[in-house]
Amino acid sequence: MTHLSVTRRTTTLDSLGIVGTTATHWNLSPAELTEETLKRGQGSLSDTGALFIHTGKFTGRTPKDRFIVKDNLTKNRVDWGAVNQPFDASKYAELRAGLMAYFTGKEVFVRDNYVCADLDYRLNVRTVTEYPWSNMFADNMFLRFGLNDLKAKNMDWHVINAPGYECPNSKELGLNRGNFAVINFTRHEILIGGTGYTGEIKKGIFSVLNFELPVLRGVLPMHCSANVGEKGDTAIFFGLSGTGKTTLSADPHRRLIGDDEHGWSPEGIFNFEGGCYAKTIDLTEEKEPEIFRAIKHGAILENLVYLPNTRTPDYSTKEITENTRVSYPIHHIPNVMTPSKSGHPTDIFFLTCDATGVLPAISKLNANQAMYYFISGYTSKVPGTEDGVAKPEPTFSACFGAPFMPLHPFEYAKLLGEMMTEHRANVWLINTGWLNGGFENSKRIKLNYTRAMITAALTGELDNVAYEKLPIFNLQVPTSCPNVPSELLNPRATWADSAAYDAKANSLAKAFNANFAKFSNKSGEDILSAAPQGI
Repeated sequence: MTHLSVTRRTTTLDSLGIVGTTATHWNLSPAELTEETLKRGQGSLSDTGALFIHTGKFTGRTPKDRFIVKDNLTKNRVDWGAVNQPFDASKYAELRAGLMAYFTGKEVFVRDNYVCADLDYRLNVRTVTEYPWSNMFADNMFLRFGLNDLKAKNMDWHVINAPGYECPNSKELGLNRGNFAVINFTRHEILIGGTGYTGEIKKGIFSVLNFELPVLRGVLPMHCSANVGEKGDTAIFFGLSGTGKTTLSADPHRRLIGDDEHGWSPEGIFNFEGGCYAKTIDLTEEKEPEIFRAIKHGAILENLVYLPNTRTPDYSTKEITENTRVSYPIHHIPNVMTPSKSGHPTDIFFLTCDATGVLPAISKLNANQAMYYFISGYTSKVPGTEDGVAKPEPTFSACFGAPFMPLHPFEYAKLLGEMMTEHRANVWLINTGWLNGGFENSKRIKLNYTRAMITAALTGELDNVAYEKLPIFNLQVPTSCPNVPSELLNPRATWADSAAYDAKANSLAKAFNANFAKFSNKSGEDILSAAPQGI
C-alpha cells in the first residue's frame, strides 16, 4: 500500500497552536512508526512482526470521560444526557491551550487520512499524536491516501491525542478526572488526553460521522460489520463490542466490507474505515483464521503478554485486561471488497450477547420487532471493553451504539425503518452469548453453531422450516437449522429447570419494558406491540 508523501520541512502545526516541538514527523510509513516505537522502548515485535504495545492504565474506553462541546451548533441537536455529556464552550479554550502547550519541547507525529469509502461522503482527517504507535493506529484504522493526492492538504477534522497529558484543573473545567475525550463540532476537532487507549481515536471520528451524516447528508451511520456473498448479497451485523461483529463478518466464503462502522446511503453500504480492530482473547487460527493470519507486520497488538521465553503472544491471558486487541489495515484480510462498499443489504443481523440465557440463538423479526430491538439495543457489556467491567453485565444501548450516537435514537431508527422497508431486508436477532442457565452455569454458544445459523439465514435455508413462538418475548424461533443441534434452538429447552427459565425471562422482560419506557412517548402502537409480555 502507498502512503502520502508530504514535505516535512515546510508543513507546520502553527495553525493548531502547536509550536516549539523538537521534531514533527509527517506521515511516516508503518515500518518507520514501528521503528520509532522500538527506539523509544514503547513496544516490541512479536514473532509474526506485529508491533506489541501496552496502552497504559486505560485498556478500554472511559465513557464517563467523553464530552461534546455545547454551543449554538449542538445545543438543540445533540441528545444530551449521561452518554452525551455537555462540555461548557466557554471553558474549551482553556482545556485546549493546556493540551497544546503540553507538546512544547516534544516530538510530534502527524497523520493525514480520510474516512468513508464512498467518496461522495469523504471527510479528511489529520491525527496529531504524542506517540508513534498511536499514529500508526490511526493509519491502520482510517483510509489511506494514494501518493500525490492533493485533496489531502485540506483537512476537514483534526484529532489531537496526548496520552501523557492529564488536565491539572479538571474539576474546575467540568471534567470528571484528568483524562478526557472532548468533541467540538464547531471547531471540527477532537481532544484526547490522559489515556493511551487507541479506541478513543476511532470512536471519536465515528461519533463525528454519526452527527454529520444524518443531519447533513441523510445517510444512516451504523455500528455494524458488513460482508457480501458471491451473488452480491450484502449482510450487516449490528452489535456492541464483544458481540461478534468482527468475528462473524470475517467469513472465508464472503468478502469483507468492514468490521465495525458503516453508512447506509441511497446507493448502498459503505465502510467508514480502512482497517479492523478485533478482540484477541482466546484467539486461535482454527476458530478465526482470517483474523489470526492478519496479525503480521503492520498490525498492532494491544495489552497482551508473551508466552514465557518467547515472542509469541499469549492470546488466552487476561493478565492485563480481557479487552486484548489487534488493529490492522483491512488489506491484511485476503477476501475484501475494494473499494469497501456494496449494494443494499438483503439480511440484517442484530447481535446480542445475552448473559441471562433467555434469548434464542436465532430468531426472525417482523418489522415492528426489528424497530423495537434496534431502539432497545440489548446486549451484555463484556469484561474489558469498558473501564470497570469485570463480568458480563446486561445493558441496553440504543441503536447498538449509544456511546457514539450524538442524536436522539429515534433519528437513527427512523432512517433504518425507511431503509429496511424500501429494500425489503430480512432481520434476525442472534444471541452470541449464553443459553442453559446463563453465563454463570454454561459456556458461550459455540462460534461454529452461530456461523451455521447465519449461513442458513443468508442462503435461504431457514425460509422453509417450521417456526415456534417463544413465550414472553413472542419471538419466532426455527425448529431446525442445518449443522445446529435442534435442542439448542429453543432456549427454554436448554434449561434443566423450566420454571427457573420462566422467572429469568420475566425478569428480563421487565428490564426491556423499563428501558423502553423512556422511548414510549415517541413510539407508535405498532412498535410498542413488539415488547415482551410477562407471565
